Amino acid sequence: MRYISTRDQTVRIHAAEAIAQGLSHDGGLFVPEALPGLSAGQIQSLCAMSYQQRAVYIMGAFLQDFTSAEMANFAERAYSVKGFDTPAIAPLEKLTDDTWFLELWHGPTSAFKDMALQMLPYLLTASLEKTGERRQACILVATSGDTGKAALEGFADVEQTKILVFYPKDGVSAVQEMQMVTQAGQNVGVLGVHGNFDDAQSGVKQIFSDRELARELSDRGYFLSSANSINWGRLLPQIVYYVSAYCDMVNARRIVIGDKVNFAVPTGNFGNILAGFYAKQMGLPVDKLICASNANNVLTEFIQTGTYNRNRPFHTTISPSMDILVSSNLERLLFALSNGDDKQVAGYMKELAETGQYTVTSKIKAALDQTFWADFCDDNQTKETLRDVFEAQNYLMDTHTAVAYDVLEKYRTTTGDTAPTVVVSTASPYKFADSVLDALGQRGNAEGLALIDRLAEVTGTVPPQPLVALKGKQPRFDEVVGKDGMLGAVGVFLE
Repeated sequence: MRYISTRDQTVRIHAAEAIAQGLSHDGGLFVPEALPGLSAGQIQSLCAMSYQQRAVYIMGAFLQDFTSAEMANFAERAYSVKGFDTPAIAPLEKLTDDTWFLELWHGPTSAFKDMALQMLPYLLTASLEKTGERRQACILVATSGDTGKAALEGFADVEQTKILVFYPKDGVSAVQEMQMVTQAGQNVGVLGVHGNFDDAQSGVKQIFSDRELARELSDRGYFLSSANSINWGRLLPQIVYYVSAYCDMVNARRIVIGDKVNFAVPTGNFGNILAGFYAKQMGLPVDKLICASNANNVLTEFIQTGTYNRNRPFHTTISPSMDILVSSNLERLLFALSNGDDKQVAGYMKELAETGQYTVTSKIKAALDQTFWADFCDDNQTKETLRDVFEAQNYLMDTHTAVAYDVLEKYRTTTGDTAPTVVVSTASPYKFADSVLDALGQRGNAEGLALIDRLAEVTGTVPPQPLVALKGKQPRFDEVVGKDGMLGAVGVFLE
């Protein structure tokens, strides 16, 4: 299977090249030239497999230049019981007969990004070997909170790599920041950025497009790569947990193979929900993908109207990993819904860069309506939802998952659809302990990491061990730069 650029289909490369390169030289994102199919018989077979085996089966269909033995080795190491606190890896928790939570936060950083970023280092290092790359990969990451720590954890002390993470200084939770700035490893770096996530993300994109810097780094034995979901090796592992969740619903006897389910997904950069779209395109019986946004509701407006407009106020919310106005992975969806019209996609991206907005064709809008439904939830609604579900059903959500649950309830009220639905739960509530306690009316006088103990006391739940282990750790990184200082920071990092 070859991979092509969303902005130029004449670019055709192997999977290992796409993963090593991360981003196409034309600025486009790599996508497979065709999606493998997923039949009812194959789903039946997957139901009998472990999570690791499901990962090998699904990812192997996309990575034909990797052997089965390689993939099995990667999966066993990425999804080990040492890194995850449950053998299920991505367990389903039942709330009601029609509502289930897919908990993707049982890994080493207590967020769903572990599902991909525990796998990506193995894929990337193998890809470097397969492509004969002898330079060191300098991995640049812009994070709205969770990707940064997960990438740092995954790539810490991995050979032939260095990783530098940029995060919005005042745009992540206290726990998220502490996770990043205390990261161990000789090849890691962390920098705060004055501004929001979009500032950090656009700064990283500018660095990638700087050809003079690329030549200079190459002369020094480096090349730039990405661990953000613009890298296909980061997005691909996320398809696995949608298929796995469906299999677990079958195994729980809630559905039979062929029954359709919905997924409600808290959405920022569009990578998570896009993986669900690809799973549906492969043949997984999915009806609606419910796109849940916070007050930064650019995706809600796009799905409802067909116009993407980033020209709006930026809101700092209690669901900070979704505080995004430029959703990079939407480009891959546009490519799919336009039947691979690279010129049309390039045109939309040009309009977005120049004017901050674009409007898709009626054909693309109709295709959107077939699969997606969208709404948003502000901070007050998020708190109310989180509190109500905990008080009524003793299930504790983080603030991002609460956004998804609220929007699911709006969807059901609006449409009357009572189909079984999986809410994609993206983070442990302890990563946002301050906001969760506030929602429960229990903030008290606790600050910093003491909030973890306070939340455990109030709710009777057990905090994840990786977060408990943060206590007593000393920050290693405290530098903050402006967006215009990010380029220079890369050079200093690689000195």
